[in-house]
Amino acid sequence: MSFATARRAAAMFTLALALAPSAAVRAAAQASAGKDYTPADVSFMQGMIMHHAQAVVMSDWAATHGARADVATLCKRIALSQRDEIEVMQHWLEQRHESAPDPLDMQHPHTGPVTDSSPMHMPGMDMGAMPMLMAGMLSPAEMRALDAARGTEFDRLYLTGMIKHHTGALDMVKQLFATPGGGQQSELFGFATDIDASQRAEIARMQLMLQSLPTTSTHTR
Repeated sequence: MSFATARRAAAMFTLALALAPSAAVRAAAQASAGKDYTPADVSFMQGMIMHHAQAVVMSDWAATHGARADVATLCKRIALSQRDEIEVMQHWLEQRHESAPDPLDMQHPHTGPVTDSSPMHMPGMDMGAMPMLMAGMLSPAEMRALDAARGTEFDRLYLTGMIKHHTGALDMVKQLFATPGGGQQSELFGFATDIDASQRAEIARMQLMLQSLPTTSTHTR
């Protein structure tokens, strides 16, 4: 072999080493090869559990806060459906050995109200290790104002807040599908698209209810 040929062979070998994936990269690829989901999917499910939990807290207050009959019916429907969906999301995460938040203590029920262990002091739920607001969620101050309201004022704050809340959920779904590879796992895809469809319909219904409220409170408590 001539010197020039040997030099070309050495250069090609060096290039091949540079292009070959490192052992760490290969190991990471092999570790993720068996997964049917992405980090964006996990973040979506964990965040949506927190999002749903606040909607349940808001909706449960209707029974004790003088909500109008049709608003109370809507609240009951939202609370029931979103509790069920929290269980679905927790199960999805647990099946994949991912952390599943439990802001309503549904997995470890106990007597008495749920208290927030985070610095946020969010009424009615435990933000725990996720003390941040997902898109559309009400602040602790907004939640306290809703809890203090009664009658028509409760209806108004609830509908305004839940329209904002649902719009935030639609943004979360949009962000999931805008992330490369996000939302493609079959169960998650169906779940996210169902959230999008059902909450769009509920937004339209709540907008009509909000328009039908009297301009001044007619309830006294």
